[in-house]
Amino acid sequence: MSPKLIIMAAFFLQPIAFGSWLPQIPGVQERLSLGPAELAMALLGLPTGILLMLPFAGQLVSRIGSRNTLIFGFPVFLALVPLPVAAPGLVSLFFLLVLLGIGLATIELGLNVQADVIEKRGTASIMNRCHGFWSLGIMTGSLIGAGFLALQTSPFVAIGLLSLFLVPISVMVCRALPVYEAPVTEAQPRSSWRRPSPGILGISLFVFGITMTEGAVADWSAVYLKDVFATSGMATGMGYVVFAMMVSLGRFVGDAAKERFGSVMLARVCLVFALSGMVVVVFAPVTPLVYLGLACVGLGVSVGFPLAVTAAADLGDRPAAENVAILSFIALLGFLVGPPMIGFVAEVLDLRSGLATLLPALLLSILLAGLLRQRRGA
Repeated sequence: MSPKLIIMAAFFLQPIAFGSWLPQIPGVQERLSLGPAELAMALLGLPTGILLMLPFAGQLVSRIGSRNTLIFGFPVFLALVPLPVAAPGLVSLFFLLVLLGIGLATIELGLNVQADVIEKRGTASIMNRCHGFWSLGIMTGSLIGAGFLALQTSPFVAIGLLSLFLVPISVMVCRALPVYEAPVTEAQPRSSWRRPSPGILGISLFVFGITMTEGAVADWSAVYLKDVFATSGMATGMGYVVFAMMVSLGRFVGDAAKERFGSVMLARVCLVFALSGMVVVVFAPVTPLVYLGLACVGLGVSVGFPLAVTAAADLGDRPAAENVAILSFIALLGFLVGPPMIGFVAEVLDLRSGLATLLPALLLSILLAGLLRQRRGA
């Protein structure tokens, strides 16, 4: 396979096991007798681990290369995925998610840097399609996880076996990746830490509302469907499946749309869809409208982060791995802010009101989309 197809395969494989965890969140909440605020605090573990690791992940990827990061990172990450479903309490759930976040930050940064290198060596944009395969992978994992619920399978055993199955396949795919990015990394000047530039801060603020929404849908869509609409079994996990399917669709057509309409126009139109879809989700009286709203939200947020990754990597003021790490660190504050904010509002009011807090964040992203106008004429 060509390097483009290999990196797309790696993007697809990475989130499958993680996606199978997401439909299990309501079951873990029920087993541990957690209220919305307690669940929100526990879910903070994942973004906390990501944020703790990202300052070091950029240096790690720059030092050993994105290919080696993926070869060694995949088995570690997959070993961590089954652990949260077996957590015996709130504190242990939080710290197991911290560990999972550390693994997730490292492997996702490696994937993004490798995709950027391959894109720059080629003649066509691939970043959106790579993230499209990631969304297809997490959709596949969510479907598998929903199937586990329908079959009433032990989640720890099921996710553990799925992870074990994925380890040799993932390593084989990553070993097939090209090794030519090492000279490029070595040729870039090493620099001491300095404050993020206005350019990377602006791009990060643009993506803040997008990542906040993605994290909220991942953490709360199943809980929302179960608690507000009394769904059960596979229907509880289907909300995120629909969302991920539309994210995947948007990203598969995103590269062609970017070439035709430009980054700014594409981002603005998509985010209007996201904002409209979230309004539908918040005010939906019946379950099918929730699915419809989540589909619009998924399509709307689909291209935001890939566009931001490309823009950050093109800034040129420091190595691409470091800029992408800074972008991820700041943007993933959305994942850090979103879960507790929604949980605390839900504790005082309800989950509809909690999800409504995402509307101003999406509006902010629409207003900042002009910052994606690339310096070299995208």
